Amino acid sequence: MPQRNSTTRGFKRTGQLVQGRIRHASESRGFAQTRLLTHWPEIVGADIAAIARPVNVSYGRQGFGATLTVLTTGAQAPMLEMQKEQLRDKVNAVYGYNAISRIRVTQTAPTGFAEGQASFDHRPQKPAPVAPDPTLQARAADMTAPIGDTSLRSALEALGQNVLSKTKR
Repeated sequence: MPQRNSTTRGFKRTGQLVQGRIRHASESRGFAQTRLLTHWPEIVGADIAAIARPVNVSYGRQGFGATLTVLTTGAQAPMLEMQKEQLRDKVNAVYGYNAISRIRVTQTAPTGFAEGQASFDHRPQKPAPVAPDPTLQARAADMTAPIGDTSLRSALEALGQNVLSKTKR
């Protein structure tokens, strides 16, 4: 059988270079599955990923499942509390069994205040502003033309454009 020549010529993929470090860092937090960290928005959905992120997995002494600690902001904590069971089901689907038995919602990270700064990068992008309609601009300018004060006229013109651009409900 002929020996197979390597096509990579000694090169490695970038993911393989950092895989050991990522695994070590995530296992120190209790994450046996790094996919939970790296694919958080796909696992829990965009709505939950926008308000929360996983921080820690701790295993109890009894051995009846782990506790997932999820970081969120104060205003979003009650909403996340109501969705804990759905969140637990989605996370356990990643593990393939009921590895997580409890979910704890926190507003600061359990290891210190520096990590507790809530910054969730999974927010949807805002749509681009729509250019104003030139006919509405002309109509608003015609309506405010008799006003002599320029600052008042420009303010009323902007108000007129906003009122005219609203759709009838």
